[in-house]
Amino acid sequence: MANIKSAKKRIRVIDKKTARNRRVNGRIKDLTKDFDAALLNDDLTMAEEKLSVLEKKIDQAAAKGTIHKNTASRKISRLTKRFNAVKAAK
Repeated sequence: MANIKSAKKRIRVIDKKTARNRRVNGRIKDLTKDFDAALLNDDLTMAEEKLSVLEKKIDQAAAKGTIHKNTASRKISRLTKRFNAVKAAK
């Protein structure tokens, strides 16, 4: 346990940031699962809506530093590629 006042504050700040990052990453995972479910059910309109929301959330996470911008770009690219492949198969 920290004894110095500034170290105690850093611990509190880190705890807040960790909680926020977990919330954001959890939300992204939930939205990804919803998107996958929509693709499996061949519901392209729902999948397209989920994809747009998911892209926004991923971009916001990258802007806040929760995930790296290249990771965000890669995730969006892979999701869009999967959506387009299912759409082309129809």
